[in-house]
Amino acid sequence: MLPRDGLHEVYAAAQADTTCLSGSVLMLARAMGAGICLWVRHAGQDREAGEPSPAGLAELGIDPTRVMLLVARDPTCALQAGLEGARCSGLGAVIIELRGEAKAYDLTASRRLALAAKASGVPVLMLRAAAAPMPSAAETRWRVRALPSHARLTRAPGNPAFEMTLLRARNGREGLRYCLEWDRDALKLVSRFLPDADDPLPRPAPLSGAVVPVFFD
Repeated sequence: MLPRDGLHEVYAAAQADTTCLSGSVLMLARAMGAGICLWVRHAGQDREAGEPSPAGLAELGIDPTRVMLLVARDPTCALQAGLEGARCSGLGAVIIELRGEAKAYDLTASRRLALAAKASGVPVLMLRAAAAPMPSAAETRWRVRALPSHARLTRAPGNPAFEMTLLRARNGREGLRYCLEWDRDALKLVSRFLPDADDPLPRPAPLSGAVVPVFFD
């Protein structure tokens, strides 16, 4: 889905999709076969969306010891750290997470990241929350939103699911939509139904009913 040697932008469709934004990109990075990943976060993202959890990474099939997390005090520092990471061919991927209209991320900054990714072969995934798309040198630009999960046989919430819409691509294939689900058992992304583009919630989210606690040895 994503060429490895390039800069790719992923925008949260709404405020409520901020957590989905991070999770979906991490799942994509894993599906791309990324090795050691540098994850750079603007400190404002921690205050708004919370800090990443090693247990949560493990739930996504990602070894927490293979993720280097760096929290930068401002967008300028985050971009500089991400640029240095993009120049390191020993990394599997670089994720830069910014919140709000970060003015430091302009056309010049995006071009530097794109050139570094092309030279090193390390994909750079730029996550934007609470921001509107702006002109950049990104290879592709996506919008991500969370989808209701499919209920399990026990009426418990199912696997996490999300939709990705291609907003911009150099190959001119804008408008493509992918609905993906994270299979916790198989530890892989799978395709699922394609909802109506105008329907914000294609299906009601299942709620778990009464359950019996089971203890494991």
